Amino acid sequence: MVNRKMKQTATVAFTAVMALSLAACGNSNSNTGADKKDNAATNAATGSGNAKATDAPSDKKVTLTFQNIYPDPATPNYKMIRELTDAYMKEHPNVTIELDTLNTDQQKVKLKTQAASKEVPDITIVNPAAQMKPFVDAGLLAPLNDMLEQNGLKDTYQKGLLDYYSFDNNVYAIPDGNNIEVVYYNKDLFAQAGIAAPPTTFEEMLKDVKILKDKGITPLAIGEKDSWTGSFLFMNILLRTNGGPGFLKDVIDGKKTFEDPAFIEAVDAFQALVQAGAFPDGATSIDATAGGNIFRTGKAAMWCIGSWETGAIDASAVAGKVGAFQFPTVNGKGDPNEFMLAPGSAFAISANSEHLPEAKDFLNFFGTQYPKKQFELKNAVGIGQKVDGDLKAAGYSDLAVNIAGLFNQVKGGDLAFDNTMNPATAQVHLSSIQNLFVQKMDSAAVAKEHQAAFEANK
Repeated sequence: MVNRKMKQTATVAFTAVMALSLAACGNSNSNTGADKKDNAATNAATGSGNAKATDAPSDKKVTLTFQNIYPDPATPNYKMIRELTDAYMKEHPNVTIELDTLNTDQQKVKLKTQAASKEVPDITIVNPAAQMKPFVDAGLLAPLNDMLEQNGLKDTYQKGLLDYYSFDNNVYAIPDGNNIEVVYYNKDLFAQAGIAAPPTTFEEMLKDVKILKDKGITPLAIGEKDSWTGSFLFMNILLRTNGGPGFLKDVIDGKKTFEDPAFIEAVDAFQALVQAGAFPDGATSIDATAGGNIFRTGKAAMWCIGSWETGAIDASAVAGKVGAFQFPTVNGKGDPNEFMLAPGSAFAISANSEHLPEAKDFLNFFGTQYPKKQFELKNAVGIGQKVDGDLKAAGYSDLAVNIAGLFNQVKGGDLAFDNTMNPATAQVHLSSIQNLFVQKMDSAAVAKEHQAAFEANK
């Protein structure tokens, strides 16, 4: 399964997947004339949007609020953000950086509330493409073109990656990663259950779920209180039942509807997992961090999640016991080397920040130091910037090398539902999939609910 060229540098692995994902997905961030007017107004207000150097920060006392989504002290990202902010404050004693740390869903809700009152934090987290566009259209985010030109920061990003965070030739955020969704599995628990190898078909996965369940082992970890987790898993199934990428794009373009057989088949398959007892009891009351901990503490056999979790797994109780595999075919459909692609969440600066030069100066420091710090913390697999170094030679785990090999096999794929559809339709989708954990639904009715939401929010 794993590509044998394991000693390639991280740069080679990550650049290959980015080129393929862009070829598959294209740039969805085209803008209308109205967008251009909004952006022009924002540029005028912020003095940004071109390649000139940012205004030099002064020595005045400044406090910056840095909203982030790294709440788990056991993970490398938690250490990374604190070590980098501490390093900056040591070099700039006049600047205090206050971390506003939340889990992903909490941060999304809080940012929407802050955006409504135009009180976006100095630095915050946004998501690519469709999810960040409303904030850009409202003039809430500062263009970062000038900041990216400083210290060669722009050239550190994988080719094309910044396109997911760009509108009308302005970059509004810098990403923390570029990932694929994989299925992590605990080799010891598989062996205890007598399962010799990871499943290559959905039918085999269902059989493995039942075997694991009978052995008293939770088959699949999840924290569905944060509803994106179930959606991300579901989209793997849809990628297979559709026979490849592009289902949501076809819906947007009017070529398909959600009542297409591929979507209904995906809902049926997802519900088969739920009904087989694949997930922890009370999954909708468990948040994403706690769901991950079920796997990281050795209490679940599999975890379908983005490759960003590799470093956290290697820092956990199951380090050395975990492998990863592609999501299997479904009813004989799909190519395992087509993945759910996940350009990462990204760091943006408020257009209304009272300390815009200082915020840009800090974010430039953060961005230039980010790949070095992540490599040092053994957490560089899946970041969105070029990394100079050989993973194996640097002491990275077999799991990290395994994941890098999967990156090398990527033929393309899809973005997450909420990075593709408008926010109102996405919210209906997230709630609809979350509800499937609680009760079995008629799949045709689920499809009809999605289609009605899409038509109401075009």
